[in-house]
Amino acid sequence: MDNGNEMRDFLVSRRAKITPEQAGLPAYGAGSRRVAGLRREEVALLAGVSIDYYVRLERGRAAGASDSVLEGIARALQLDEAERAHLFDLARAAAPAPPRAPRRPAAQQVRPSVQRILDSMTTTPAYVRNARLDILAANRLGAALFAPVLKSPAQPANNARFLFLDPAAPEFYPGWERQAQDVVAMLRTEAGRSPQDKALSNLIGELSTRSENFRTWWAAHNVRFHRTGVKRFHHPEVGDFTLTYEALDLAADTGLRISAYSAEPGTPSDDALTLLATWAATLDQAGHSPGRAI
Repeated sequence: MDNGNEMRDFLVSRRAKITPEQAGLPAYGAGSRRVAGLRREEVALLAGVSIDYYVRLERGRAAGASDSVLEGIARALQLDEAERAHLFDLARAAAPAPPRAPRRPAAQQVRPSVQRILDSMTTTPAYVRNARLDILAANRLGAALFAPVLKSPAQPANNARFLFLDPAAPEFYPGWERQAQDVVAMLRTEAGRSPQDKALSNLIGELSTRSENFRTWWAAHNVRFHRTGVKRFHHPEVGDFTLTYEALDLAADTGLRISAYSAEPGTPSDDALTLLATWAATLDQAGHSPGRAI
């Protein structure tokens, strides 16, 4: 990925979203404005930098930009936490890296102790994923809940690949569009953090080539964190769920995260989890378990 272009496109997209009124600037001449949102000179004024310096940043020449300058731009553009972190990631990526010998990246594996923790969560669907959204391991309920993803023709098992390339995705995710846009924003966040990740670049290229929706939303340069929230599912065997998810980073395994799902006690979704466990047990007895290790 071209880091200079990424910085340029991100800054242009963010200043297009802020009106002079929102930034506390006079609104005179609004009818003659040729750009959506703020002009470059207005961002520079709000950030406390020269127009020439801001133009240089917007052209992708961010090497050497100080934290104070980046903080000023983040305030001027009213960036949220994820957007601010993305700006800093893009600036870091613009810094010249010392030459190093190329090396093959280590395969990401789920340690046995992590699998044991997953398996101990007997009433909670859970799985381990990496930053590219590959599903690497799951417990029994997690494999049962996400069976449509794990058994999808769109392989290797990956949430983004399933959402954009499997026609069954909108049925499994009733709020498909919101879910898909969130996933694009998560991949965009990771691309800023790890611009040299070849497997991530390959995944983005695959999805861009095969999905018009992905191309459109990727061009919006939206970013977000994925830590907690609520998701709706329609499981082909069990029916509807509304589950709260929590993302738990594995401190000893950089980039790996446990995603765990729970239902409010006494709700239909809680009952559906009980039914899901029964369905998974039936498959176990028949020798057709949805699987644990991926």
